[in-house]
Amino acid sequence: LAPRLPSPLQEVDDERFSGRGVRLLLKRDDLIHPALAGNKWRKLAPNLRSVAETGHRRLLTFGGAYSNHLRATAAAGRLLGLRTVGVVRGDELAGRPLNPSLTRCAEDGMLLHFVSRAAYRRRADPDFHEELRARFGACAVIPEGGSNTAAVRGCVLLGEELRGRTDVAAVACGTGGTLAGMAAGLSPGQRGLGVPVLKGGFLAGEVARLQRETFGGRRGHWWLEESFHGGGYAKASPQLSGFAADFAERHGLPALDEIYVAKLLFALTRLAAEGVFPPGSTVTAVVTGQAFSADQ
Repeated sequence: LAPRLPSPLQEVDDERFSGRGVRLLLKRDDLIHPALAGNKWRKLAPNLRSVAETGHRRLLTFGGAYSNHLRATAAAGRLLGLRTVGVVRGDELAGRPLNPSLTRCAEDGMLLHFVSRAAYRRRADPDFHEELRARFGACAVIPEGGSNTAAVRGCVLLGEELRGRTDVAAVACGTGGTLAGMAAGLSPGQRGLGVPVLKGGFLAGEVARLQRETFGGRRGHWWLEESFHGGGYAKASPQLSGFAADFAERHGLPALDEIYVAKLLFALTRLAAEGVFPPGSTVTAVVTGQAFSADQ
């Protein structure tokens, strides 16, 4: 799992930012590792080290039908010779053909266990974990999205890599672990910005909880912009898809991941137009992954 660290920092000349006197950088975490891109490597690697110390040979974790985290865990299991179990939200999916994302998980050796949405809401319940261990055997349990104290500490390095390089470090958020760690690693005076890709307004409490459990309290200056989820997780409007294709073409980038990265860059473009970033400031978008292709 040897990573490419620090990940590259790429400046892009985009008049929607430069016209406002704002410099835009891309933190190319998508280039860290070909199978465990971006924040998935940063969050999984410390968890995998912990698993190795316990001697477990089986990992169990949770995710939806298009979860990047499930794919990354399955890939890590294949590379390290570990058995993996993915508890997937939605028992109605059990009798259907697998989508390309879950197909890749299965090809990498992950055993997929579909549960009802009611059961999935118990994903953080220790009693539910014991029920799953009784079914699948002894295993290390990694939370949804990989966000726990080990993952948060792993993401501190992301903030440290950006010290002195930017005024605002922005990341798309699913479970909040990357923002919690990144913000803690930034220097005083730098700000962390999270763009939730799920609706519900719950993420501020989750980031605060993760920082409290990891560091004993809030760390760094961070805030959330909650208006860019586009209707919910994995939902992409024609407007977002058009923006993603245009941004990638303008700057010679691979196709943008529309679940996270496109929503982040769309949000930053809108915020720049609204004057949220003062002239003379530098904004860095963390590219946490690339668009998934069944051919990858």
